[in-house]
Amino acid sequence: MKTNNNHLTTSWGAPVGDNQNSMTAGSRGPTLIQDVHLLEKLAHFNRERVPERIVHAKGAGAHGYFEVTNDLTKYTKAAFLSEVGKRTPMFIRFSTVAGELGSADTVRDPRGFAVKFYTEEGNYDVVGNNTPVFFIRDAIKFPDFIHSQKRHPQTHLKNPNAVWDFWSLSPESLHQVTILMSDRGIPATFRHMHGFGSHTFKWVNADGQGVWVKYHFKTEQGVKNLDVNLAAKLAGENPDYHMEDLFNAIEKGDFPAWTLYVQIMPLEDANTYRFDPFDVTKIWSQKDYPLIEAGRMVLNKNPENYFAEVEQATFSPGSFVPGVEASPDKMLQGRLFAYGDAHRYRVGTNHAALPINRPKSEVSHYQRDGQMRFDSNGGGSVYYEPNSYGGPKESPEKKPAAFELSGQADSVAYEHNDHYTQAGDLYRLMNEEERARLVQNIVGAMKPVDKDEIKLRQIQHFYKADPEYGQRVAEGLGLSLTQEV
Repeated sequence: MKTNNNHLTTSWGAPVGDNQNSMTAGSRGPTLIQDVHLLEKLAHFNRERVPERIVHAKGAGAHGYFEVTNDLTKYTKAAFLSEVGKRTPMFIRFSTVAGELGSADTVRDPRGFAVKFYTEEGNYDVVGNNTPVFFIRDAIKFPDFIHSQKRHPQTHLKNPNAVWDFWSLSPESLHQVTILMSDRGIPATFRHMHGFGSHTFKWVNADGQGVWVKYHFKTEQGVKNLDVNLAAKLAGENPDYHMEDLFNAIEKGDFPAWTLYVQIMPLEDANTYRFDPFDVTKIWSQKDYPLIEAGRMVLNKNPENYFAEVEQATFSPGSFVPGVEASPDKMLQGRLFAYGDAHRYRVGTNHAALPINRPKSEVSHYQRDGQMRFDSNGGGSVYYEPNSYGGPKESPEKKPAAFELSGQADSVAYEHNDHYTQAGDLYRLMNEEERARLVQNIVGAMKPVDKDEIKLRQIQHFYKADPEYGQRVAEGLGLSLTQEV
């Protein structure tokens, strides 16, 4: 029974008689271990911070809704997409990637774009970025990639040598590096950037027919980016600039919105398309697979408590609902495990039961116990399956669609290794001013690298994408393309 008498209590509900002075032996101490209120306060304080995320540590979040604007039932049986006009509550978390929890918002970095849809069939998470591609395409390289972006183990300083050494030895990163070093590398605000699911997913309709799908969230505020000098100024003067902008916009009723589009590819096209459609370092041409409108996302409510909602929010690309399934994308396949495992470590094994993560639909399973179990823990109900006591049973009609597999179990690389065409196409799409800023940003980032070998190896990648691209970077670094790598 709750009371509203405004009396301070301990965590176990007992009234606190003195919250200003600890219990001591006499006026000068020492402090008594029997002061359990003091011990509880200090012990809780020591544990107030859950471990920060290894990546995407700093972020901002907001609540909103998603409204279907187009009938896509011929492609997917997902209930939240079942009829035009249907609204689904959702929560989004925007973030930087490489920086720590206290880092500046306006650094050159991809931005996380993670959306949780609270559907009637369970939560569905789209965990993407503000870029349509990624640096690597196999999850086995992910820990090494992130290590290269983090601090040096001896100096604890950011390490350009590691960054460019890794990228120069991983040519598949070139497309994303070009995006990162372009104007799009520093969005003006979270509101003024697109979002992408990045990976390829599979949609299945009510008849069991499947298609491959990619997600594109297009900002209705227009794309705006920051000048590098202004970004640096803001990083010093207001390192929380993007968080503040999002909160204030929603608070004053200027609700940001995005239109969701999808690209649809027939299953059989995956065998003949000129790029591997499951390679997350590549895009699908919109000329080949045009954007199809799906719905509209609106953010209209700020969190009431940052820690409870933004910091404890957990997202996983493996949180599927019927009608949405995985593809053979190797990076996605690794993330299906890694994200949930990170949440079990960081927030706890019962993270999905926290209010921000709890589905709106009923949860019925046989998982019991674990740290911080704060509900009835299943009470005295049956705790195993199969059982003869009326416990929840599987729904065979909700099984994912079957798919064929072939080949030998082996560590196999992607067959397609054209890492240059799409990066070169992107470079050639830029106007002269955009190209100049791109080259300037790259040169500035590479100058601290202490090995010409690394610089020249990376320049060769730029050159293979477009000769002018490589030549201009080389000139900016005072190097000749004739030098041996």
